Amino acid sequence: MMSSHDDLIRKVREYRELSITGGGKDKIEQQRQKGKLWVRDRLTKLLDPDSFVEYQWMRLHRSTYFGLDKQKYFGDGVVVGYGKIDGRTVFIYAQDFTVLGGSIGEAHGEKIAKTIEQAIQAGVPVIGLYDSGGARIQEGVSALHGCGRIFYANVKASGVIPQIAIILGPCAGAAAYSPALMDFVIIVKGAYMFITGPEVVKAATGVSVTFDQLGGADVHGSTSGVAHFVSETEEEAFIIVRKLLSYLPSNSTEDPPYIPTDDPVDRKLEELYEVVPTDPMKPFDVKQVVKSILDDGDFLEVHANWAKSAVVGFGRIGGYSVGIVANQPAVNAGVIDIDASNKIARFVRFCDSFNIPIVTLVDTPGFMPGVDQEHGGIIKHGAKVLHAYAEATVPKITVIMRKAYGGAYIAMGSLSLGSDVNFAWPTAEIAVMGPEGAVRILYRREMEKSTDPEALYREKLREYREIFANPFRAAELGYIDDVIDIAETRRKIYEALTLLSGKRAELPPFRKHTNIPL
Repeated sequence: MMSSHDDLIRKVREYRELSITGGGKDKIEQQRQKGKLWVRDRLTKLLDPDSFVEYQWMRLHRSTYFGLDKQKYFGDGVVVGYGKIDGRTVFIYAQDFTVLGGSIGEAHGEKIAKTIEQAIQAGVPVIGLYDSGGARIQEGVSALHGCGRIFYANVKASGVIPQIAIILGPCAGAAAYSPALMDFVIIVKGAYMFITGPEVVKAATGVSVTFDQLGGADVHGSTSGVAHFVSETEEEAFIIVRKLLSYLPSNSTEDPPYIPTDDPVDRKLEELYEVVPTDPMKPFDVKQVVKSILDDGDFLEVHANWAKSAVVGFGRIGGYSVGIVANQPAVNAGVIDIDASNKIARFVRFCDSFNIPIVTLVDTPGFMPGVDQEHGGIIKHGAKVLHAYAEATVPKITVIMRKAYGGAYIAMGSLSLGSDVNFAWPTAEIAVMGPEGAVRILYRREMEKSTDPEALYREKLREYREIFANPFRAAELGYIDDVIDIAETRRKIYEALTLLSGKRAELPPFRKHTNIPL
């Protein structure tokens, strides 16, 4: 006898009830007792109210080994669909640790891959909430296939739509590679990421480590650089997502959101006269300069605790979203080392992918010297900065604040690498190397013969600065477009942004992609 419509609807509701209980009420309660939100609580807090639409909630794994045929949880440990954040559509997938530890099987991986692919087709950002023990051992190679499908989709989406990963629990083994392929990683304290766990590390090295020591939030936020943001709580992570998205377009064909401001674009930055010393050897905090330039001093710093001699992040000038790249004189005089090179190059390439103009603030003595840096490949890593700036076709505006020496001058958004507008403050020093070192090399023999080498050194230092190490010589040669008053910096950058708003660049027609030195 054929079932009635009521019976069929009742069956759908029964299935739905099973799907929204995850691994069961006991496991959900265990999750909450650990101080973690359950997967559906997370979606409720992150997305706009009543905006989430779930897909494939009846999907089941196909494995019959190790008793999995008796554990057919609807959804297979991951909730996928789309919703809205501040009114903008996003696709989202969220792993459910209460179901088989959030492990990735074939169905689990296929669901995530399809979600990313749908986000590409819709031209909207995709957000992944990670809480997984890694590939599902019980499914063998099928689990590895599921992981591979996710990675493939992540790469297809790269540079097409923004991808944001939030690490809310364990993200172990193969599962950790998906966030690493995405644009931004936010990790909550108490969560962790690693490829091989503490037991494997001990077996291989004899060293005992905790989860936090191996791959906790502080490690990835300050040592490895895997995480772009570290948050104290899950709720704070969701706030970061909302703020980050406010600077980003939905896809690579759109411009970033414009947000009107009451902050005058011609506001004078006279406070910087006190912030920035004229002596290039004296440090200052470049973040004070950044915040002075940006609308209402609002700056979302990326990688705040990693490679601190460089500062990168997002802000607005006159309502327009910009990416800020700056040397930090307060840390190692703003020198560019291996980590800073990777930090800058990665950020520049992201901005270029998503039509975000790049504003570069320069104050660096050069690339970091030393055996460790040379053996670690500072040549190769420094070349990434050169490559990223030269490759970028978005509007590029550079302000040389003080020191700009040697290869670092070239790398940090110089006209030589295709920057559109380059300004310099009167305090700028542009030269092959610092005046002090240059004078000691150029006049070494004369000083050795002099009866007063120190007086000769000071005289030659003054001459060198007058001839070479100043912005006026560079401006005379056409390498600087304008030497500007520090107080006029915000207005000058805004004018350049509006001038370049219609910039178009032609790419080589037969090139698949560049070969950045990795």
